[in-house]
Amino acid sequence: MFKDRMGNKLDNKQAAGKIANRFYNWWLDLFLMIMRWVGYIPLHWFRRFFYRLAGMKIGQGSTLHIHANFYNLANIRIGQDSIIGFRAFLDGRDKLIIGDHVDIASEVMVYNSQHKIDSEDFSPVVKPVVIEDYVFIGPRAIILPGVKIGKGAVVAAGAVVSEDVSAMTVVGGVPAVKIRERKVKDLKYKLGRYRLFQ
Repeated sequence: MFKDRMGNKLDNKQAAGKIANRFYNWWLDLFLMIMRWVGYIPLHWFRRFFYRLAGMKIGQGSTLHIHANFYNLANIRIGQDSIIGFRAFLDGRDKLIIGDHVDIASEVMVYNSQHKIDSEDFSPVVKPVVIEDYVFIGPRAIILPGVKIGKGAVVAAGAVVSEDVSAMTVVGGVPAVKIRERKVKDLKYKLGRYRLFQ
């Protein structure tokens, strides 16, 4: 007799589904490990080529710095002239949309899945994340599932963003709260050159 992780009995059909899912997850883990290896190659064009081959949409002039990590690259879309920093983590278990001219600093983590801590089976919650144009996210910030960060918003270093951020708003802290409005209102800048061999 088969049982699930909660000790509930499973019939043969349910058990077969669980076994197939386990093999699929092993394949996915192997694939993600290969993408992590790709992330160590210090050539931007090489990494972009393989990330696009894996299904990630990357706009013209955008790049991801070395050591980036992911879940499900096919759900991640990055606009034009955006830069993703060193050791960033982009969660693709649901849609992750990053706009144009977005600057995501080093070691930022963007999640779109977490667990229900008060459910009996610790079940997952999966929600999309949207980061609009001209957003800057400072180093080691964490963006949680279901968050939308409006155009031109700034997330301070180390902030934990659990709720939507309005356009042109600067937020910081744990949890992130509004600090002030951004002074420049008509954003037209381009990010420019990314760091070579990083």
